[in-house]
Amino acid sequence: MLKLLATILILSSFLRADASSEQVEGFLKKMFAGNQSIKSLKLKVTNVTDVKGHDDWKAYYVEFDAILKKDGRQVVQKMVWFSNGEVIAKEIFDLEQAKDMNEMVSLPMKPEHYKKENLIYGNENAKHKIAIFSDPLCPFCKTFVPEALEYMKKEPNKFAIYYYHFPLESLHPAAVELVKAAIALELKGAKDVVLNLYKVNVNPKERSNEKILEEFNKVMHSNIQPFELLSKEVSEHLQSDLKIADSLMVNGTPTLFFDGVIDRTKMKYKEAK
Repeated sequence: MLKLLATILILSSFLRADASSEQVEGFLKKMFAGNQSIKSLKLKVTNVTDVKGHDDWKAYYVEFDAILKKDGRQVVQKMVWFSNGEVIAKEIFDLEQAKDMNEMVSLPMKPEHYKKENLIYGNENAKHKIAIFSDPLCPFCKTFVPEALEYMKKEPNKFAIYYYHFPLESLHPAAVELVKAAIALELKGAKDVVLNLYKVNVNPKERSNEKILEEFNKVMHSNIQPFELLSKEVSEHLQSDLKIADSLMVNGTPTLFFDGVIDRTKMKYKEAK
């Protein structure tokens, strides 16, 4: 018997045992229509995935785009709802595993997410594809990412390593300019930029581009200038990385995907054959 605790549970005869995306959309639109603060609403199920270990349940990834009445502000959110065809819930916990069901689902990496410019080590036709989303000033990333890269780059036919810059601006403002400098240097053909990026010693709250670049250039033995961070190519690369992260609902660092599936243990690469 499924031992689940729903913290927000909505019972409805609207959902049948074979609930479709259209049914879920219709139900949620009807529910949000009662919110007096919303002027207009667009709501769409963008993906549906299975819930590992709970075959009767599916996860519905919903994009919520609303205009508020008070100030005309647009609010865009991505959220996950769960349904077994009889009930729909926003949050559910598995009592046996003491886990939020959100930890049991994730969106898969798609072929178009593996861009050539994100391949930093290995052969693109290697046996395993590893995708890393990271902020170089994230304390955990500073220890995890260099070790993982050093381990995997030794076997280029076993691991194709794709790296995506994901600076957490609200926590580490300096990370934004730091990754722009890294992208600018990569565009010049420099090697091992990402690996060395974690050696740059800069205050995460630093907002002076001059100080950030001084430390960056010292480690990289480079001469990246402030104007280079403003280039169209640098901006496009960073925005592409952020867009991919957003489409996969990546919200923390480091986040690692192993062969297209999120690896919450971050250790599957060490078990790979």
